[in-house]
This record gives sequence, C-alpha cells and structure tokens, in this order.
Amino acid sequence: MLSRQMKHRIEQDRVLILEREFDAPRELVFEMFKEPEHLRHWWGPKGWDLPFCKIDFRPSGEWHYCMKCVDRSQGEYYGMESCGKAIYQDIKEPESIVYIDYFSDKDGKIDESLPSCKVTIEFIELDGKTKLVNHSEYASAEALQAVIDTGMLEGITETWDRLEELLNQLKKG
Repeated sequence: MLSRQMKHRIEQDRVLILEREFDAPRELVFEMFKEPEHLRHWWGPKGWDLPFCKIDFRPSGEWHYCMKCVDRSQGEYYGMESCGKAIYQDIKEPESIVYIDYFSDKDGKIDESLPSCKVTIEFIELDGKTKLVNHSEYASAEALQAVIDTGMLEGITETWDRLEELLNQLKKG
C-alpha cells in the first residue's frame, strides 16, 4: 500500500510526478541527496542496504550505487542486488537536481535493455519544511509502465519513509 504522504500522478503518459512534504529545512533535505554517507542510511526500500555509493556531485558527474536485499523475510529477493547510475545534468543548490537515471551493473556499465529516464528533483521551501517534487520523464508510456510494474512506486515510498526517519533523527541530534 502506498503512503498517503506521497502523492503521485502521470502526465503526458510518460512523466511520473511524485510529491511529498518533509518536516525539515530545504538545505538539510538537499544535503541528503548529495552525500554518500547520508544516502547509505536511507536510499532503497526497507530491508535493502547500500553497500556501494560513489558520487561526483557536479554537472556531468556521476552517481553510481548498488543496493542489496539483506532482509531474509523478503524471500526470493534476499541477497539480490540492484545497481544504478545517474549522470548529473544540472545542480542548483539547494533548489534542484537534474540527472539521467539508468540501471547499471556493479561496474557502472549502463544496462541498455532497461528504461532510463530524466529526473528533475525540486526542493521547495515551505516555512521550515520542504516539499520534494520528483519528475521522472521516460521515452514512452511503455517504458514508464515497465518500471512501475517492477514495484517502483512502493520502493520509492519506502525509500522516502527511510529519508523521513533519518531527517527526524538528525533534527533531534
């Protein structure tokens, strides 16, 4: 079941828009997306760790990561790895990040058989809170549907739940 906190919609049959508010300052939320030591604590669905995360956070820089399922209760997914690679196009700190998102292997080789997308993440200041708006634009409606069929919406919901947990911990500490 998807979180009531995350809103999603599809525009033009191939653009997925996700929105969620976080009770944390925009600068802090933005920081969570640019530092590997932060991403290791929240990127990926519940039961998945991020044992590899390398970021060159600048336009034309790359973010390469590999997630691994460490939760035995996830059955056939236990031990599975999923890697991705992003190539940053534009960064306006702390307002937005634009990158092309790919599936990849452990070595960062892009998997051309799986759909890529252009991602634009906006960090909108709301009186000490942050509205996160993620636009993912795919080449076709079929490519978007193929990614949705993998359980991506549930995975992003759990990932953003983990981000919220980390933000709450950081605000307390």
